[in-house]
Amino acid sequence: MLTPPADDVDVPRWWTELGVPGLVDVHVHFLPPRVQEKVWVYFDQAQTHYGAPWPITYRGSVEERLAQLERLGVAAFTTLPYPHKPGMAAWLNDWSAEFARAHPRALRSATFFPEPEAARYVAQALEGGTRAFKVHVQVGSFDPRHELLDAVWAQLESAGTPVVIHCGSGPLAGEHTGPTPMAGLLERHPGLQLVIAHLGMPEYADFLDLAERYEGVHLDTTMFATDFTERLMPFDRSLLPRLGALRDKVLLGSDFPAIPYPYAHQLAALQRLELGEDWLRAVVWGNGARLFGLGN
Repeated sequence: MLTPPADDVDVPRWWTELGVPGLVDVHVHFLPPRVQEKVWVYFDQAQTHYGAPWPITYRGSVEERLAQLERLGVAAFTTLPYPHKPGMAAWLNDWSAEFARAHPRALRSATFFPEPEAARYVAQALEGGTRAFKVHVQVGSFDPRHELLDAVWAQLESAGTPVVIHCGSGPLAGEHTGPTPMAGLLERHPGLQLVIAHLGMPEYADFLDLAERYEGVHLDTTMFATDFTERLMPFDRSLLPRLGALRDKVLLGSDFPAIPYPYAHQLAALQRLELGEDWLRAVVWGNGARLFGLGN
């Protein structure tokens, strides 16, 4: 019987016994140094924002964080930049492209914001080989159905490039978070390849609905079912059969490095859902490998 990883050192043993060649993590952040420092400061003030402390487990240098992912056996990972205001996205995309060129395990990532030039720089990112986009509805404080994004979504739908989108109302709600804007977006662009971050917490059932309804809608496990999240936004266990049935549409995500517990805990939390080893293999390797064309 497979035993959950006891700690980060034990993670390679866990995925080896599970029978996969490593991990594919669709929700990792590497950001420009000044942006990253501002993110650290934000989480240092988590008691004010969330009413709970959020200690950052992997607050190291870029080299230290890359080495940690390698030790864990993360074979491929996104870097997921995201802007909070106009004028940021294009230079974030440039930085992320350079980062991916320097680090082969990084899946080139990009982002966008509702601004007149968005369609132009998204087209450039696609032409340059971007593998994933990131959207953060709460941080960006915009409706994903904004008219300035119509051409962007059309490009992404045509290209079939995955978009990891934080659109649920957890851990903080925003004016445009929740399932309603996403349902409206998908009515316009039903062929989008969307990865709903954090399994859509706390509106889990509504985002399961969208994943069941639309072929291209996936869910990532970022912080899902961990002790930290269960205290704040518990998952209704009656939904587990539906989550199990969506085995081929659930992807491993972690939010590394800004997570308040060891990486191994996310994996152990997924195993204790008791959805089976086939489900785990699909989530931690198979689905991500297929989505990003990584082979077996």
